[in-house]
Amino acid sequence: MDLHSTLENVKGLMRRVGEYQKKQFRTFQHGSGDEKTEREYVSHVDIESEKMLHEGLTEIFPEAAFYGEETLKDRGEYTWVVDPLDGTINYLSGIDHWAISVALLKGDEPILGVVLKPFSAETFCAIKNFGAFYNNQPLKQVLHLPMKMSLIGTGFPFRSPDTKGHFFPCAEEVLFSSRGLRRIGSAALDLCKVAAGFLQGFFEVDLEPYDAAAGLLMLQETGCQVTNFSGGPYDLFGSRTLVAGFPGVHDELQLICAKHYAGII
Repeated sequence: MDLHSTLENVKGLMRRVGEYQKKQFRTFQHGSGDEKTEREYVSHVDIESEKMLHEGLTEIFPEAAFYGEETLKDRGEYTWVVDPLDGTINYLSGIDHWAISVALLKGDEPILGVVLKPFSAETFCAIKNFGAFYNNQPLKQVLHLPMKMSLIGTGFPFRSPDTKGHFFPCAEEVLFSSRGLRRIGSAALDLCKVAAGFLQGFFEVDLEPYDAAAGLLMLQETGCQVTNFSGGPYDLFGSRTLVAGFPGVHDELQLICAKHYAGII
């Protein structure tokens, strides 16, 4: 399999899905969407986007299984891991920060990843051992940075009410140990922004594989460090916690997370 031609085909497919999403953007009434779990919503655009991606990715690489947010969750030797619309609440609210995320896994390891922000046509992509790119420009390897000079991203624990007592003290310490703390609403984009250097660190609890798979490859290819909160390896299908960042930033952020989330990995 030629991963470079596969990447171009995936990018083309995602652009077509992104155009569909943009045509539907800001057409929803306030409060639209179906609540599939508490505080987690889905729309017909999510469903149709995943259908388009499933059909298109199956044509590109029929042998791969498909693991999506809204429909199938199959795994195989090769697996497409897909979030058709990461940032649904933003999208339904008319906020222009959402993404399509597609990764190809071999076993449990990402070997290809693309994250597209349709509204601005920003594209992050990577192939294992061939580097990561932002809008077709290669991303540089990240450098050591102290946390006090960093901007940190996170996500609120809406899937994890059992961790809210850990999150808010942790967020307070992170806020006053860094240049600032941001919750933007798309973990897939947040991870790519760390890889690109727009953010320098990130932490969150209970990300799903489709939230993190593509961004994880971007981080790896730019030299960012990624672990669970305890400092152990991050398992895409097994870890509850993820902390990522530049060397230096990651080490300090991981220690803060470990202190506040003792025993949660």
